[in-house]
Amino acid sequence: MFSVDQSTDGYSAVFLMEGAQVARQMRASEFGAFLDGYVGLSDLADTDVRAVYVLMGKDLLIRSLVFFRIYFDEEGRADSHWNIPVEKLALKGAKGPDLGAGPIRLICRSQCPPSASSDELWDPDMTPGGNHFQAVRKATAANALKFPKQVDTVEVEENIPILRSELIKPATASEDPEAGLQRTRLARMIREQRLRIKTLQSVHRDAMTDLQRENRLEIQQLRNEMADLQQQYERKLLTNEQLKERLADRNEQYLSIQEKLGEESNSRSQDSQTSHAEAVILREQLERKQHELELRNDKIALLEQENHDLRHREPPDESLMKQLNEQSVFLVAYHAGVGHITLPYGDIERYFENPVAYAAQKCGLNEPAYREWFIHYEKPVCLHKLKNNKPCGQPLLRVSQPSEFVPGQDDHCDEHQVTAAQTV
Repeated sequence: MFSVDQSTDGYSAVFLMEGAQVARQMRASEFGAFLDGYVGLSDLADTDVRAVYVLMGKDLLIRSLVFFRIYFDEEGRADSHWNIPVEKLALKGAKGPDLGAGPIRLICRSQCPPSASSDELWDPDMTPGGNHFQAVRKATAANALKFPKQVDTVEVEENIPILRSELIKPATASEDPEAGLQRTRLARMIREQRLRIKTLQSVHRDAMTDLQRENRLEIQQLRNEMADLQQQYERKLLTNEQLKERLADRNEQYLSIQEKLGEESNSRSQDSQTSHAEAVILREQLERKQHELELRNDKIALLEQENHDLRHREPPDESLMKQLNEQSVFLVAYHAGVGHITLPYGDIERYFENPVAYAAQKCGLNEPAYREWFIHYEKPVCLHKLKNNKPCGQPLLRVSQPSEFVPGQDDHCDEHQVTAAQTV
């Protein structure tokens, strides 16, 4: 993919990022050697690296940037299945910020062409102090790769395609040159702000996804802990029942021995001393058994108290569930027809067991009725089956409120509402 790192139009390089800084630089041909598996990077073993493909002119000013991801395996070798055409993408990017030579061509997750997958790209950070564009610009200016710098003549800005049409028309030849310059600056500022908004939205989506995933994992962990505690409790109950049965057997044995002693005392008066000694021994054994019984009862009470404490214990400190319980953090869910729902702490587990049923209850409907309305809400077309067993598909007015939806009427066109009524 990276046949050369220098062409008639300029130079190309690959920067590996670490946070907001350029951690490693290499020419495109060197990066191609990593892709071919000739060499590896042991310090990047088992790492998903954020990288930037940089296309520069001979004046070392940036013309195009492609922000892509690449995985290095346990041996530090680049993923053999990686096949992003960054060179071609660099020539098709939409307009980005001005890094010294006019608006660059930019390919990132928020500005992803149809020929690429957004999952293989990432969005640069544009916040002050952590701006990836400035970091790449400083690295190219330092020229650590020792590209020969040539001073080119002023290039005419190419007509790079953009994602949206410009809001401000370019200045004509009859207008004031200063006004045209102001229009150009304003257009560039608008493009940068649009890019900043898109990257912030992408970061927010990623953060919400990570938070929801951590929340699900923590809830699942708590459920597993509760299941383990329940199993421990049941095992201890079974052990206690077994101990009680054994103690009852010992008591029966003791009563049986007492009966035998009474019978023997009547029939064998000459052995009274021996029987008395045996009775003393049996009494001592009985006292020991009673003591053991008291210890067992104390242990049972302690286990029951531990089980009660485990069932009613507070969530661990500094955990997400602890914050939710103390209402320092609110968990908000969104469902069509209901909008945003603030989940009370006591409803979190019931919500994650069946979110659709929870949303249906908030609408005052059962789950099947809510799902039937949701099908209409997602695609408001006539559902009447024609003779070829295909739906009519006539567009309908969307009923936005679940409680106002009438099956057979709101999901059928005027022609098939009569047919549906006759069928009923």
